[in-house]
Formats: sequence, structure tokens, C-alpha cells
Amino acid sequence: MLLNENRIITKNGQQIAIIGVENWGTPPFAQYGYLPDAVKGTEDIPFKLLLSHDPSHWDEEIVDKTNINLTLSGHTHGMQFGIRIGDWQWSPVQWRYEKWHGLYTHHKQNLYVNRGLGHIGFPGRVGMLPEITLLELCCASAKTGGVNMLSI
Repeated sequence: MLLNENRIITKNGQQIAIIGVENWGTPPFAQYGYLPDAVKGTEDIPFKLLLSHDPSHWDEEIVDKTNINLTLSGHTHGMQFGIRIGDWQWSPVQWRYEKWHGLYTHHKQNLYVNRGLGHIGFPGRVGMLPEITLLELCCASAKTGGVNMLSI
């Protein structure tokens, strides 16, 4: 668990910063996360991955304000209820969270929101299956800013 801190991973001469913040949510959820502490020492790392539980953190403090490439969030659980027809999905959680499931991209910054495995309150799910996400990161050309998400 990374509580307003980071770890730098080096493999084959390449570096990636894994950054984690404590919970940062919109009220009534607490805001314990402090991004300035979490990113200390990552300034020269070419790829930064942020673990931030609440996806609203991305709009408030990440996108267009940092050089964090990829943020991974959860929190919404897809409200454990929804409708899925092909690639189209709907859930009442979108009335509370604009970014509630899947991949969102703004310029060279990305947010992925996972529906999770568990539940809150109601001990089940209707039309909103649990999710485990597999992300594969690889080197990309300078054209794409060094980010290439192969599979989600």
C-alpha cells in the first residue's frame, strides 16, 4: 500500500514510477491523499502510474495539472447495477460520477476506472459484473508520448 508515496521500478534500463495516494474523494468521502508528497522524487521518471481510489481525483488534481501518464481508480463499483448491450453500458452511478467505468483519455493522460470485485450495502450485482483488469504497458514511440496501452 502506498500512502502518499511512490516506488520507482527499473527494468532493462527503463523506469516507471508507481505513485499511490491515500483516499481522495468528493464529500462526503474524506480527502487524506496529498499528491505533492506522493510524487516527490519522480520528476525525472518518464512514465508515472498513479493509484488513486476515487476517479474524481483525476479531474480535480491530475489531468492538465501533472505529468502523470496513467491513473488507476475504482470506488464506483458501477453501483453494482447496470445495463450492458454490446459496448454500450449504463448505470445510475453516472449521475454521481462522470467517469465511472472504463478508459478515459485527455491528451496524453489516461484514467482507467475498474468496477471492482466487491460490493457496498446490497450484497450482490445486477447487470454489473465484477471486474479484474489486465493492463499491458510497453514502450511506445515519442509520437505517442511513451504510452501505449495494448490491452485492457
